[in-house]
Amino acid sequence: MEKIKWNSNLKNTLPLHIPTELIQANQEDNNVQKSNQDLQTQNSFNQEESFEASELLEQGIQQQQTGNFNAAIKSLQHSLALFQAYGNTQKQAKALSCLALVAYCSGDYKSVISYAQQCLSLAKDTQEERLQIQALSHLGNAYRHLKQYSEAVEHLQECLKIAQQLQDKRSEIAALNNLGLVFKALNNLSKAIEYQEKSLKLVREIQDNWGEEQILKNLGNAWYALTNYSKATKYYEDCIIVSRLLKNNRSSIQVLKSLGNAYYALGEYKKVIICYEERLQLAKDIQDSRTQEQSLGSLGVACEALGDYERAMSYYEERLRIAKAMKDRRSQDQARASLKTACYAMGDYARAMNYD
Repeated sequence: MEKIKWNSNLKNTLPLHIPTELIQANQEDNNVQKSNQDLQTQNSFNQEESFEASELLEQGIQQQQTGNFNAAIKSLQHSLALFQAYGNTQKQAKALSCLALVAYCSGDYKSVISYAQQCLSLAKDTQEERLQIQALSHLGNAYRHLKQYSEAVEHLQECLKIAQQLQDKRSEIAALNNLGLVFKALNNLSKAIEYQEKSLKLVREIQDNWGEEQILKNLGNAWYALTNYSKATKYYEDCIIVSRLLKNNRSSIQVLKSLGNAYYALGEYKKVIICYEERLQLAKDIQDSRTQEQSLGSLGVACEALGDYERAMSYYEERLRIAKAMKDRRSQDQARASLKTACYAMGDYARAMNYD
């Protein structure tokens, strides 16, 4: 078979070239009476090629899961072309849904829309409701990123409707949460919270800790944006409990920062220190120098707010040491400025000169 070069550019939503042999394999030959041997050979060919298409589809899914997006696009486009050649509409829709997901992970939202629209059309033709849910979800999220919020709401509400009809709680949870994100982007925070509270109730019913963690984080962010810091801390604290259970250090690091900021806004500086001390330790555990440097700066600020300048300076000194190791001139300058400010607050002007 002639080797086909598949375009891996994410903006080229469909491979344009389908191998001629595959098209011919699906056309009736009215000019030649095929023998039984010919039919057996052709059937064997079709089975082998169908197997190849399915293998490419699974390969593309695995490549997406490992973050190898360019390779995933190539595999999935090749798979899609083969399924098109056989007229396998269901598998075409699946390949298109996978392509939409890869494009979404790559941040190519226009291609997401192109793939997902084609997937949705095929899924409606074949009455594949679960694939419709996937396509509508991809479309809603892509439109949100492109700030086309009315289209995002329209597609996500349709997604929610089908999920509820199928009693598919996981898809319902995702649709509700994603609708919440759209309304948060629209600055309709009360509506965002309404959707995400419904999502949280369902996710707890099915005991999905990973989903619960994300929704709690989103709810905390929404209340924080409303400057209701007490409510925000409640959700962030619940989120941290789940993150610890899951041993999801990266998420814990993010949420501890938000929780610390909320406590700072409330003037609860001792709690700020507790949050950032835990964040600092987690950053050390995973050898994340940047997060260590940032956490040390925040710890210093909290100590200054309590009037504990000596302790603040110990954090700033450690921040300066890490910034030097990172060769981060800006952070070094900030750490020195913080050290000088602390020295001035204590009236130790001679010591401040050490940080010029």
